[in-house]
Amino acid sequence: MNKTALIISREYLTRVRKKSFLIMTILGPILFAALFILPAWFASMEDNEVRTIAVIDSSKIFINTIPETEYLKFVYLENTKVEDLRENFDQTGYYAVLYIAHIVASTPSAVQLLSTKQVSLNIRMHIANALEKEIERQKLKTYEINNLDDILTAIKTRINIRTIVWKGDTEKESYSEVAMIVGYVSGFLIYMFIFMFGSLVMRGVIEEKSSRVVEIIVSSVKPFQLLMGKIVGIGMVGLTQFLLWIVFTFILITIGTQVFFPNLKTPASDKVTVESVMQTSSTLQQMQPSEEEYNRMQSMLRSVTDINFFVLLGSFLFFFLGGYLLYSSLFAAIGSAVDNEADTQQFMFPITIPLILAIIVMMNAIQNPEGHLAFWFSMIPLTSPVIMMVRIPFGVPYWELALSISILIATFIFTTWLAGKIYRTGILMYGKKVTYKELWKWLRYSN
Repeated sequence: MNKTALIISREYLTRVRKKSFLIMTILGPILFAALFILPAWFASMEDNEVRTIAVIDSSKIFINTIPETEYLKFVYLENTKVEDLRENFDQTGYYAVLYIAHIVASTPSAVQLLSTKQVSLNIRMHIANALEKEIERQKLKTYEINNLDDILTAIKTRINIRTIVWKGDTEKESYSEVAMIVGYVSGFLIYMFIFMFGSLVMRGVIEEKSSRVVEIIVSSVKPFQLLMGKIVGIGMVGLTQFLLWIVFTFILITIGTQVFFPNLKTPASDKVTVESVMQTSSTLQQMQPSEEEYNRMQSMLRSVTDINFFVLLGSFLFFFLGGYLLYSSLFAAIGSAVDNEADTQQFMFPITIPLILAIIVMMNAIQNPEGHLAFWFSMIPLTSPVIMMVRIPFGVPYWELALSISILIATFIFTTWLAGKIYRTGILMYGKKVTYKELWKWLRYSN
């Protein structure tokens, strides 16, 4: 056992001191923080540009009817043709020209938005919505209805279906959107880390085998001890890097928010949190939240606290380690059976199929977490680390969680024993092209 501990310590200390570990530990949080901050920053930069659109309305029914925003203005031109503006368009200062034909009421496609550049989708949708509402108003006027504006306001209805979860004698309002986001992110991170650190084990075995260092090592320790030490040591490296990513990403997001959005203050209460979120959304999208939207956002933020983060984080750590240990033992067996990384392709495909299948089933599990497909794939050990993490935010019975964990542990022990039989033979074999038939012979060798 002391020899295994020494191997674990060597694997851990050797890898955390590498430049690649330090570079990825720094670059990872920067990339994650950029994914959160840069889209909002770019959106706020685009919103600062004032765009003016010239409107030529041949129908004479849309004059001064298209609502303006802080950064989008409309100038209505009379006795002007599109060809007149096209000749010296760059000198006019207009962003685009909106031409509305007189047959627009009967032919909705008789509207053109002309410019020397590609017009953004947001502007197109803003104009289309305004024209649609005005045409509806004009058509309703033909029925000679009095107080048309009041009637349209009165009949406008929006349905917001609340989902209530019964837990014994208590009731809790839930939002599937929150569970979907948490489940998707958790499942995808498990998939990414298992594949990344499992491949690291395989490359480490190949490097030691090709450099013949392993011949010296196995003279002092058993191959199984070497296998376990390498798997656990690299697993600890992965866990260390993952925790550092979480801490550094949080710090960078906090700093980045203060730098790029200095007017966004840190909230002091739940109410201020909602107001701050809605204020930020208004700044980026020029949208003013209604009271109903405000209450919905407030309920959604409160629903985040209803997720059992103790179970979620505990399960994430276990399924990350369990999935890693399972797959890394298989990756280590592949690394011991080949002489270089190019020869691993024929053996990698069967192992990566379950991981790829888990990503495909993950989308179904998000839509139907209680379905038979999601249940069985959360029990199959080769896919359970990903699928079970998708289901947990929706609420999984503890007996299902315990069963999935038990099956994963048993499978890991079995695959480690299986990989050990391949490892002890393949690690000292050179210059031979290994086939599946050869691997089967190694598995049948007695101790």
